[in-house]
Amino acid sequence: MKNIMTVTWYTLKEAMARKVFIFYSIISILVIVFTAVILGVTNLDSIVNGFAGKNAAPMMADIVSKLEIAIIAPLASLGLLLAIFASSSFIPIMLEKGNIDLLLSKPVSRTQLLWGKYLGGILVVFINIALLIIGVWLSISIKFSIWTYPFLWSILIITFTFAVLYALIVLFGVLTKGSMLGMMFAYLIFLILSPLLKFAHGDMQTFITSGFWKGVIDTLYYIIPKTSELMSNTIGKLANGGGIENYEPIWTSFLFLAAMMGLSNYIFNKKDF
Repeated sequence: MKNIMTVTWYTLKEAMARKVFIFYSIISILVIVFTAVILGVTNLDSIVNGFAGKNAAPMMADIVSKLEIAIIAPLASLGLLLAIFASSSFIPIMLEKGNIDLLLSKPVSRTQLLWGKYLGGILVVFINIALLIIGVWLSISIKFSIWTYPFLWSILIITFTFAVLYALIVLFGVLTKGSMLGMMFAYLIFLILSPLLKFAHGDMQTFITSGFWKGVIDTLYYIIPKTSELMSNTIGKLANGGGIENYEPIWTSFLFLAAMMGLSNYIFNKKDF
């Protein structure tokens, strides 16, 4: 475990040296400052009080929840797209001739090395996602004196969503020693496959008459990680103060993560360097 944490810390330092960490932090800070300034010049609470009267408190609480979602949802999606791009090179750089020879000469196993790199990439994203969400949440909460603490769970949900996609990036990094394929498949799942399968498995299910195509859609739905449900439904429920009603997107996505990392570890240990 100590070796894994050492590699994780080294990966974080590598991200800082490549300005990845600093770039993310600057974007997060700019968003927080912009949010605070916009909120500072608005007088939404007075408008709601004048319009709703005695019902202003519950209305304001609902507005605050929707405001948090409206700000964080697009920023989280954009942040994940940037995170995929930035993290896709961690494994290929590690596998470059000279780098991998030096690392394998150290008293650290290949499994520890791979997991350390994986956790390091997740740590970089977690810190920046936490900075962004806590900063925006504090700006909104201080402005309206309404503290929606369950919304902070979205930090873990967004980080977990990235961890699932990053496991796929790690696998393709080990297989190809490059970043392009892993990045493309992660984007494909996040932007196209997961939203389409969510729609086809749900709203479109009654319009599909072929048993074969229903079977194909159901199979793909349960195999492909449900990043769309994680980023939309789960965060929305948490922001509104509710609990997670459906854990299926979480555990099926976790099984995908475990399968990708297990396969990556097996291939990495079998490779000759």
